[in-house]
Amino acid sequence: MNTFIYYSVLYLIAINLITFFFFRNDKKRSKKEAWRIPEKTLMGLCLIGGSIGGLLGMRLFHHKTKHFLFAWGIPIILILQIGLSLFLLLGGLNQLF
Repeated sequence: MNTFIYYSVLYLIAINLITFFFFRNDKKRSKKEAWRIPEKTLMGLCLIGGSIGGLLGMRLFHHKTKHFLFAWGIPIILILQIGLSLFLLLGGLNQLF
């Protein structure tokens, strides 16, 4: 189980860094009126574990903060991910199998 947690933490660090930099790059592109990263991609990265990076990217770069889907969706995704993580870490996984 320790190996699973180790790799999970590494994955979460990586996906959150990637998501954060995607938000930064999209903000830079919006200022230059260049090709943009699709919103589906940004939200998808948040869904697969990058919600902390997405939330930090939104707040730090003031990007997508007025979009309802991002302003409410990312915090809700984060809350659900934290709940699922706590459930699994506190023994919920043992009860499922």
